[in-house]
Amino acid sequence: MSIAELFFISAGLAADAFSVSVCRGLGMKSINLRKAAVIALYFGSFQFMMPVVGYFFGGIFGKYINPFSHWAAFIMLGFIGGKMIFEAFGEREENNGTELFILAVATSIDAFAVGIVFAAQKTELMLSVSMIGTVTFVISFIGVALGNHLGNKYEKKAEVAGGMILIIMGLKLLLEGLKII
Repeated sequence: MSIAELFFISAGLAADAFSVSVCRGLGMKSINLRKAAVIALYFGSFQFMMPVVGYFFGGIFGKYINPFSHWAAFIMLGFIGGKMIFEAFGEREENNGTELFILAVATSIDAFAVGIVFAAQKTELMLSVSMIGTVTFVISFIGVALGNHLGNKYEKKAEVAGGMILIIMGLKLLLEGLKII
């Protein structure tokens, strides 16, 4: 697999994390480099780890996990999206570790499947997951900053839109998993 192909796979896997990072930035009252880095680290770390798990355990557990992965992503993204919409009209709590963990898992489920493909193709694992994790970290960091900028400008409307985006992403993953779209 060429570096260019690997970069495009990395960017594709990072797209969901970027969208969710923008949504997380929307609800933040203020941003600093540390907050953005923590959020980006959650997403980058999970995008790094899930292909490794898929590479080594996908053949064993993939047949049990894959039939339900779209439901898990739908529930997690739908719950967090609904929570964002609800909090847009009340007091917003800062990002917490549990919520970021759930979002990182939900956005990295597809990376598990990529790990299974990497194993089947005998792809160089460390180079691949390092690029996936790094690209996701950078894109997520940018997403948090962009979301915070938009959130400060548009406030409640932006947070409601962010919650709706998460719900729509979850619904899209569910419909794809059910082979409806």
